[in-house]
Amino acid sequence: MANTAEIKQKELFGHPMGLYVLFFTELWERFSYYGMRALLTLYIATSATAVDPGLGWSSKDAIWLYGWYTMLVYVASIPGGWIADKFLGQKKTVMLGGFLLCLGHGILAIPTSWAFFSGLLLIILGVGGLKPNISTMVGGLYKDGDIRRDSGFTIFYIGINIGAFLSSIIVGLVAYKYGWHYGFGLAGIGMLIGQMVFIAGQKYLKHVGNFLGKSENPDEQAAMKKPLTKIEKDRVIVLLISFLIVIVFWGAFEQAGGLMNLYTDAKVDRSINFASFTEIPAAVFQSLNAGYIIIFGTLIGGFWIWWKKKGKESSSLFKMAIGTIIMGLGYVFMMFASKEAGSVEFGKAAMSWVFLAYLFHTIGELCTSPVSLSFITKLAPVKYASIMMGIYFAATGFGNKLAGSIGESAQLESYHGKMIMTKQDTYSFTSKDSIEVKKIVDGQKVIEKVFAYPIEEDKNFSIKGKVYLENNNIVFTAYKTGENLGNTFALNNENGAKESLMQYLKDNGVSAKKPYHVNLKFEKDADKAQNIGNKGDGKDYGVSFVVEEEQTEQEYKIFQFLTLFTVIFGLLLILFLKKLKKLTHGAEDMEGTSHEEIEGFEIADKQ
Repeated sequence: MANTAEIKQKELFGHPMGLYVLFFTELWERFSYYGMRALLTLYIATSATAVDPGLGWSSKDAIWLYGWYTMLVYVASIPGGWIADKFLGQKKTVMLGGFLLCLGHGILAIPTSWAFFSGLLLIILGVGGLKPNISTMVGGLYKDGDIRRDSGFTIFYIGINIGAFLSSIIVGLVAYKYGWHYGFGLAGIGMLIGQMVFIAGQKYLKHVGNFLGKSENPDEQAAMKKPLTKIEKDRVIVLLISFLIVIVFWGAFEQAGGLMNLYTDAKVDRSINFASFTEIPAAVFQSLNAGYIIIFGTLIGGFWIWWKKKGKESSSLFKMAIGTIIMGLGYVFMMFASKEAGSVEFGKAAMSWVFLAYLFHTIGELCTSPVSLSFITKLAPVKYASIMMGIYFAATGFGNKLAGSIGESAQLESYHGKMIMTKQDTYSFTSKDSIEVKKIVDGQKVIEKVFAYPIEEDKNFSIKGKVYLENNNIVFTAYKTGENLGNTFALNNENGAKESLMQYLKDNGVSAKKPYHVNLKFEKDADKAQNIGNKGDGKDYGVSFVVEEEQTEQEYKIFQFLTLFTVIFGLLLILFLKKLKKLTHGAEDMEGTSHEEIEGFEIADKQ
């Protein structure tokens, strides 16, 4: 690696002290990122007129923004790596990225739209500077052939997931209890701690991450000037091919923060009776992946050591292929969840399916992601170390965008209409309840509970119903009473929506004896809800719905597609494994040439 220290470094548990500085820096950076990510789609899709308002976007649009955001976060790693290689060095670029992240997460705590989008932009720039370069610095702590490199990345990877595990639970609970922007603010505090750790640990990073353009080491100067050899070019080619694996893997895996997050929120029975919580917040399920990594990280690493000692295939490319297959098989459990939820009207799936899906996703990730990071530091030419890591994270970003596109395809476009019934008519379909409302008391905003019909407080409400064809007309009736809902709303016919719905019902033989089901969501116009003078007038309500059976069918198809695509792709990689390994020119065969004397001290030791 480019910046490997030639002098003896201070060590702890058989690894350089610098590893633990980077471990805790990344732990807190990932605490901030994954804490915010756990809330992102939920916040975007929450109604703008809720007690704790979100952006009020549709689930489809929320996943669209999530896909673009997570792609740009990682694509920014390319300029981040380029800046490090050409101008600042890895260490200074990490420092700059950390400051931008502190600022971005801090701004997200401000409850305004401009702050939300400004914060996302700063986080994109900050992650682009920090993420590729801190990973490259981990590799730079070890000399070529040092067998500790893979285990060092395993330790580093566990740090990432400790941060992700804690943040998904803590930030998710804080946001659930106190509000979205308290959650965003807590994520920002985590990033500030990470930046302080990095600054305090500089004395252990003196010989790694420096700008090679100003290096006085003649070997490093020569490495920066000489052209790439044939072997180096071949290794770059195999790295670029491995990035295709990365795109496919993360395209399937990163449904976690989008499709699976929204699915868990809407279609999974999260009921509990613990303390003051009656259900587990959907964001908390994002901690499962990180929790499993903490539990199984060393076990998976140990398995591959045992597998290698048995003389079996254990190259990085093979591990990545196996990881992709195992991860894809996790969606089999989501297919079961979809079947269970769709077996009854307005049904929900058991939490156990989500637990099992995340378990398989995690095992797949442990076979793929830390191995990919180590693989890059083994094969990347010295002069392009950071930019190759940047391209890797950009590939991760493209995988995230692919994930967003797949997740979008799982969300059907809602049918829309306008409420036409009077306020009094809604009373027969809804009931009074304790409703939290914002009020101004002594100049301060406070939340009070009132007992009223939702429409009297401009709150959203929903009516569960049946839909079917009768005499070539679309009929809506109340789910429990069978009362006709035809006078409650007028269905829009934009882009032939009525004809499309009618054709779908006809194709599926939907009738009064075999109805399909809808959850009609009545939502007050956000701008009109701000006008106190019109409060409770019962006007300006829009209606939206999807056919539950159609939505369930679509989700099942997407889970099935993810399973088949990833498994087939992984098997194809194994088929071409020998040809791909030739391009590495034995880079992984050099392992074990140094530091064997420390065997037994590190996590997932490779001997």
